[in-house]
Amino acid sequence: MIDKEVGEIRRHLRRERSNVTQLFGCFVNDNKEIITEFRLSTGIMPENESDKYFAILRKTLSGSIGRNLIDITFKTSQVADSPEHKLLMGLRESKCNDEEMRMELYQKIIGSVVLEGNYLILLSCDSYDVPFRSKDDSRQSDNSDEVYTYILCTICPVKETKANLHYVPEEKVFHDGAMHQMVSAPALGFLFPAFDNRATNIYNALYYTRDVKSGQDALIEALFQAPVPQPAAQQKQTFEALLTTSLGEECSMDLVQTVHDELCQRIEMHKESKIPDPLLISKEDVKEVLSTCGVSEENLAKFSVEYDEAFGFEATLHPKNIIDNKRFEIKTPDVVIKVDPTRSDLIETRVIAGVKYIMICADEAVEVNGVNITIKDEDKEPATV
Repeated sequence: MIDKEVGEIRRHLRRERSNVTQLFGCFVNDNKEIITEFRLSTGIMPENESDKYFAILRKTLSGSIGRNLIDITFKTSQVADSPEHKLLMGLRESKCNDEEMRMELYQKIIGSVVLEGNYLILLSCDSYDVPFRSKDDSRQSDNSDEVYTYILCTICPVKETKANLHYVPEEKVFHDGAMHQMVSAPALGFLFPAFDNRATNIYNALYYTRDVKSGQDALIEALFQAPVPQPAAQQKQTFEALLTTSLGEECSMDLVQTVHDELCQRIEMHKESKIPDPLLISKEDVKEVLSTCGVSEENLAKFSVEYDEAFGFEATLHPKNIIDNKRFEIKTPDVVIKVDPTRSDLIETRVIAGVKYIMICADEAVEVNGVNITIKDEDKEPATV
């Protein structure tokens, strides 16, 4: 799925727009026990309460494609006949009304998810009459030839609030309040089937994770039996280590600056072009940049092999997963320097009298602990009288 398609479903997920008539769920404690299971009718639910439930569902479709929202692809054999795909299709066809299937899904999640404390599993099913879009991208709401029916599951941590004094209007005084179980923003979730090219795609699901450092491998395997993609944070660490190990002494400051600047430029150009498909970077794209930096053929070949071993043969990556396009950072054991990515040219490395230095151009205003300072020209000859 692309950002535009995710955004379309997210905008539809509102009390007054969607066809979600029921919400299903269960409350799980930290001992992996179901405390309660429930079925709620959105039609008789108080308006402010239903708005909060729909807000939770929408947040399960938030974040960046490739970082928080990850495409999961089923094999053809799974779609033809597999228990994991049959379960998801069965829940969709029954609009989540099949109690046995709901319990099977709950138990799969409970048995594999890693979350501290209590949490809520919330499940819904919606049918969306997909409006026709003309060639000029204008929307025709009264013209639809596609009904997209999907299930959306979200997992939210539930945290106990502290007992505090609270105001009681009837008595006009403050009293000690009880502790409450408060639902937090979604930590994990998924949508099935995918909404690709604004149509139903039963070969894909969209998986959500708020924490880009942990993809919850066991949960993905339990739900989809599909290859587990590297979490975004791990992709970044892997790419950084790959440059270090494969390039050796050729991995210089200038080289890292060039790779970072090139990827930043591609991200910006893709944003300005408004191309709906996500920007992906291939191994050959990176090798081309490395080649312009003068990297030897031997190290280019080593990079190529190690790239395939780390990410998979001919794998493509989301550039925002492997660089931080909003920060350029230099670290030593004692110093951390953060630079605006567009001004990484202010930093260079030098060896002076056998000692290695990081040089920062400081022709403009300089502050130290909030105090404007003057950098004196020590080489300037004293004035003669």
